[in-house]
Amino acid sequence: MPLNEEGFIARVSIRHSVSADAVRTILRALRSGGGTMAQFSHPDFGGMSQWSHGMTMVGDMFNNGLKAKLDAVCTELAAYVAETPSTDRGEGGAVSYRSARRASNWWPANLGTPSAVGAQNDLQYAVFPGTRRLAIKDGGHVEIYDTGNHRIFGVAQAQSADQTLTFISQDGLLRVKDLPKVRDES
Repeated sequence: MPLNEEGFIARVSIRHSVSADAVRTILRALRSGGGTMAQFSHPDFGGMSQWSHGMTMVGDMFNNGLKAKLDAVCTELAAYVAETPSTDRGEGGAVSYRSARRASNWWPANLGTPSAVGAQNDLQYAVFPGTRRLAIKDGGHVEIYDTGNHRIFGVAQAQSADQTLTFISQDGLLRVKDLPKVRDES
């Protein structure tokens, strides 16, 4: 990480009374989530945690103080990600500057703007409430699903070999395999 970014991480760490490692972990997760969503595991937040605007989940699920702390850290880091280009090494080791938000647009443009995006290993997802769609990218393959009347506001991603996704809607748990696939959205 650039030297000035380490200074920013240290300031956020002190301001919110969390470790610099926790801030780095969240920052990486936010960049992976296009700057709008983070899914990570860190002991400072009780293990597995998730964040997107309006939704905060921590490992110690009844600890509202910890949820508030995570929301404050993530809100500050999301603003930083939106304003600060990340450096990625392209072909031949050349550094290209681009925002994480633009870099993550792997879904068809006609789906609109996602309310939440996330990634773990080679599995990525994006939720589009405006068009009632869910896009999932597994490796290089993208599948689009019709979410119908489900308002998705949470996700659980298994770390097992089959990397399954389960979403949370107003009706409870929602498995991807229970959603109809959309033939072609391009």
